[in-house]
Parts: sequence; structure tokens; C-alpha cells
Amino acid sequence: MENTQVFKLKDFLDKKVEQYNTPDFIPNDPISIPHSFGFRQDREIMGFFAAIFAWGQRKTIINKCKELGDRMDNAPFDFIVGHSDTDLKKLLDFKHRTFNDTDLLYCVEFMKRHYSNHKSLEEAFFPTENMDVEAGLNHFRSYFFSYPDAPTRTRKHIPSPVQKSACKRMNMYLRWMVRKDNKGVDFGIWSKVKPSQLICPLDLHVERTARKTGLLQRDKPDWQAAVELTNNLRILDPADPAKYDFALFGISIEEKCIIY
Repeated sequence: MENTQVFKLKDFLDKKVEQYNTPDFIPNDPISIPHSFGFRQDREIMGFFAAIFAWGQRKTIINKCKELGDRMDNAPFDFIVGHSDTDLKKLLDFKHRTFNDTDLLYCVEFMKRHYSNHKSLEEAFFPTENMDVEAGLNHFRSYFFSYPDAPTRTRKHIPSPVQKSACKRMNMYLRWMVRKDNKGVDFGIWSKVKPSQLICPLDLHVERTARKTGLLQRDKPDWQAAVELTNNLRILDPADPAKYDFALFGISIEEKCIIY
């Protein structure tokens, strides 16, 4: 891409980031779920579930997250670390697409074990300093399924780069937790990874716009494609490439891929 094309594309996408990275974005997006909580651990927990559930219609995703919050008495951290066997009955029969109560009960058990030794879910992804996102996602999946009672069926809900997945939902969750700005959408409560290290979430909407703008050439929407897209976005903004998730997603879903 020639310099003039790069400058033109950057100007266009920067304006779209400003358009969509605002509090008005929150109510109709799954990020509204962690925004409905004020306690850090509640935001981590419900952000995790909102990201895991994020396929299909956004309205359905939000409603299922609200249902889960209700089942945990809208105090997810307290519920997870202090539940009894009787309390777990509230979670039975929960289902969102292929995610069911077997998956949910294991997630709750994993989080209870993790929070018994750590203050934040950040350590589940990045237990040491100087880990990059790829290493962090691979570590998380390995750690998440390290317990002998981990259900085999739950593995499909926690992808990693090792499986060559684009890890769209996990990268979206990391964007929520890591990105820092003054726009009020992303939380920026994790600090072991810098915004410059984030990988742009690659879903169908982002992929569609990325291809039309020449930011993505790889034919498979896998981990390598997510890295390719992010590397091209780093040309536009080395410090915060994932901010363009707002632009690429918004152009596709709100403007039906009307390109500059």
C-alpha cells in the first residue's frame, strides 16, 4: 500500500474510531454487561462470560448474560467464591447455543480455584511479566483445562493460537480489559500487557471490512490472519492497533460496508 493510500485509510478509520468508540456504543454491545457492575472482579467475570457467549445476535447475547447474572444474584464474584452445592442448582439448565450448564459449572469451579490464589483473572492469562498475547492465550487454555475434572466438551469454547483459531472472543475480552483511553468503553484495568500488544478481534464483520480496505489478504480467518490484520493496523497506530476494531466492526454492521 502506497503512503498516500495509508494516510487516506488512516484518516478515514481514525474518524470511524471516533464515531463508534463512545458511550453510545455500550448499550447494544455485550460490553454493556461488565459495565453494569462496579466491582473489578465482577467486571472480569461477567466480561469473560459476555465474551464467551459472543456469537449470534447481540441482543440475545446480552439477554443470556443478564439471565446468568440473575442466577448468580447479580453478585458474580461473591457467588463464585462463596457458593454452596445448593447454590449451584441455580445454574442448572442454563444454555446459550452450544454452551450449557456443564460448561458453566466448570467455569465457575475454575474461577473459584483461581480466585482462591489470585486477586484478578489477569494472572490466569499473564502469570509473568513480558508475555505477549499469543503466549498468554496459549497459557490460559492450558491452565483452564489443567484440572482433572475438566469436561472435554468445554474445550471448544476456549480456543487458543495453538489450535490456529483467530481467538476472536478472547481477543475481544483482552481488548476490554487492557485498552486505556478516555472514551468510557474499554476498561483498561489490566496492565501486564500493553495496548500496543493486543491482537485485533477478527469476526465476520471485521474480516469483511478488513478485506475491502486491503488490510487483510489471507484467505483463512485464523490466528495468522488476525496477526496479519493487526500488523497492518500497527502501521496506522503502533501504540493502539486494536482501537480499529471499533471502526472495522462499526462500518460493517452499521453502514453495511460503505467504504471510503
